[in-house]
Amino acid sequence: MSNLTTAQLTGLTHSEIETALANGAQTNYVRRTSSRPLSTIIRANIFTLFNAILTTAMIVVILIGSWQDAVFAIVMISNAVIGIISETKAKRTLDSLAILEAPRAKVIRDGNEEEISSDEILLNELVVLRQGSQVPADGITISSQALKIDESMLTGESVAVRKSSDDQVLSGTVVVAGEGIIRTTAIGKDAYAQQLTEEAKKFKKAHSEIVAGINVILKVISWAIVPIVALLVWSQLNNGESDWRGALILAIAGVVGMIPQGLVLLTSLNFALAAAGLARQKVLIQELNAVEVLARVDRLCVDKTGTLTSGAITGREIIELTCEAEAQAYQALSALVGDAANETAVATLKLLESSPLTDGELIPFDSTRKWSAFTQAEQTWYFGAPEIVAATASNSEEVLRQVNELAQTGARVLCLAKATEGQLDIDNPVFLTGLKAILLVVLEEEIRPDAADTMAYFLRQKVQIKVISGDNPTTVGAIAKRVGVKVEGDIKVMDARELAPEILTGDMSKLAEIMAEYDVFGRVTPEVKRAMVHALQHHKHTVAMTGDGVNDVLALKDADLGIAMGSGAQATKAVAKVVLVDGKFAKLPAVVAEGRRIIANMERVSSLFLTKTTYSALLAIIVSVMAWKYPFLPRHLTIIGSLTIGIPSFFLAMEPNFRIYRPGFLERTLWLAIPSGVTLALAGLVGYRLFEANPEMASSVAALTVVAGGLYMLSVMSRPLTVWRAFLLLAMATMGVLILLVPALRVFFALQWPSLLGWGFVLGGFLTIALILEGVAYNYRRRFGKY
Repeated sequence: MSNLTTAQLTGLTHSEIETALANGAQTNYVRRTSSRPLSTIIRANIFTLFNAILTTAMIVVILIGSWQDAVFAIVMISNAVIGIISETKAKRTLDSLAILEAPRAKVIRDGNEEEISSDEILLNELVVLRQGSQVPADGITISSQALKIDESMLTGESVAVRKSSDDQVLSGTVVVAGEGIIRTTAIGKDAYAQQLTEEAKKFKKAHSEIVAGINVILKVISWAIVPIVALLVWSQLNNGESDWRGALILAIAGVVGMIPQGLVLLTSLNFALAAAGLARQKVLIQELNAVEVLARVDRLCVDKTGTLTSGAITGREIIELTCEAEAQAYQALSALVGDAANETAVATLKLLESSPLTDGELIPFDSTRKWSAFTQAEQTWYFGAPEIVAATASNSEEVLRQVNELAQTGARVLCLAKATEGQLDIDNPVFLTGLKAILLVVLEEEIRPDAADTMAYFLRQKVQIKVISGDNPTTVGAIAKRVGVKVEGDIKVMDARELAPEILTGDMSKLAEIMAEYDVFGRVTPEVKRAMVHALQHHKHTVAMTGDGVNDVLALKDADLGIAMGSGAQATKAVAKVVLVDGKFAKLPAVVAEGRRIIANMERVSSLFLTKTTYSALLAIIVSVMAWKYPFLPRHLTIIGSLTIGIPSFFLAMEPNFRIYRPGFLERTLWLAIPSGVTLALAGLVGYRLFEANPEMASSVAALTVVAGGLYMLSVMSRPLTVWRAFLLLAMATMGVLILLVPALRVFFALQWPSLLGWGFVLGGFLTIALILEGVAYNYRRRFGKY
């Protein structure tokens, strides 16, 4: 071990530094982000297929000069604004959590110790490390004076690592004891921690089953839109429409009606309201879709340090080894840890009630010896590692056996021993004869108080939990057992170093089988952690990953849902979709509840919106093929959509709903939407054809028939029909009647009071639609159960 001092080293000279900078030498500066860039948020919310279709339609309508029929653009703009505002609020909150003060570092230049910004560090720089400082760059140790580094943020290893000469030190780690000097070998973007961060910077949007289902519909529409518009224009021009502009507006009406624009807006609004509610509980949703994802998760991967444990050390118990464990032994222990110099001393003090001995001399703890001592005239008390302190004790065999058993439970054990013979030699690690072990102090990592309850919640929800950590497998397994990551049977633990390299690359089937068999994995590197996430996804699982360290970044990014702790690394919070600002694991059930409410309610209202898509598409196809006049103006479709779908859907989507997630969202939705849409389309088309001698009357009869049928469909989807839902139905029907009764509204929406025969068709159509919809609902319940 080298014990060089700053006075013995020169480091880079200022002339060398000036020359290097003049030649464009790389420095330690990197652009650090604590959240998603604003440009990424804006692009993700603006450049969508939905916006592309509606923007094109809006431009065409405005160029023609019929701006009144471009009101559908309000939905598109509102949808983008809601997403941008909500995600920007989360970004600002995360940015405010970032450390504002630029980090500083001590370096040796021209033989003198100087303090500079960490961004100014160069390659081959000599950096001085002292207790409490963060390592600013990767390097090799050239001098170590009991230097110990906490590497948990990079490796997950909770025990600090002793560094000797020529040992590697990584940026982002923290000095917890001693001091040393390193020579930088990798800086800036080349540092290990930064490489992990850079690899995770590419944005990956969270997969939403609701949004994916909507996008499937939009893709079909996007392929069909051009030929349908062309056919609709042709059919309208061949049906007495002399002005091509009027024909194009009718064609746009047919296409816009096919787009579930209200569903897209309501989905974004629902996500935004959920994100706002969770933000008040100190849960930040960086991407709106993420609220839904956790409700679909069936595999939860958790890190140990910072997730299951707080990172602090706590005392479990003190075990008396002999009858000699008299009050003086506890007093001696109080004297040995009374300075509270480290976490171990603090945790031990909390187990003690005795006042410390004062008639003696304290020999402070030294990591080289691994013990501290309190010497008195007639005896000396030693406190430290059992394998050192109890090695030559008369009861060493029994003591070490007990220590090993405790270690299997994840505990950290220290021993208090007493010697009544010989002189104290602090440079001699071998103790004199006559030493006897008196007490064992059992310490353990502090379990987060909410960890066990949160694990129990997810297990009740049929979510399997996998603990993936860079720490010792035995320690991780013991903690996993304490928090209860498995309902039945023994927890199976694996050392990830035993995984063959070929298992981690290529086909993930073998690793997926291992992941299914084991519950806890220790000594996992960042790359292996990411491979484990891929393996679970290979078996079609929806995976959530929690973490707080840079070693978790790759896995957090590739998981279906990354969850970071608010106290974690900035890179971790930037890549995660959900951030628990106060680090309370118990907040996750609230996210699940919001996700379930959204999925269940949006499935209910999606059937309404896709019914409209179905009847609009069917109408467009039929009138195009048959060269008939299109029965509705865009404003007619606005009435139908608003009263039977848009307004009531908003209220239905906000109701409480605790139904457990069921896969197959789109299939179930279309099972209701397609037959219902076909029924409404045919009813409207027949009504128009019967009265087409008077086009305005025909459109009015068709629109009123579809509104009446749509309200009945709404009643079917609102079951069980509560007082609130009945009131909602009555309110929508009343609004429809008012539009027809108020002359100004009737004129604006191009409606006409139907004749007696027209009202007769509306009533007959309504009864026929109701009968068919009851049959559709009955078949749905037989196949899928209740809504």
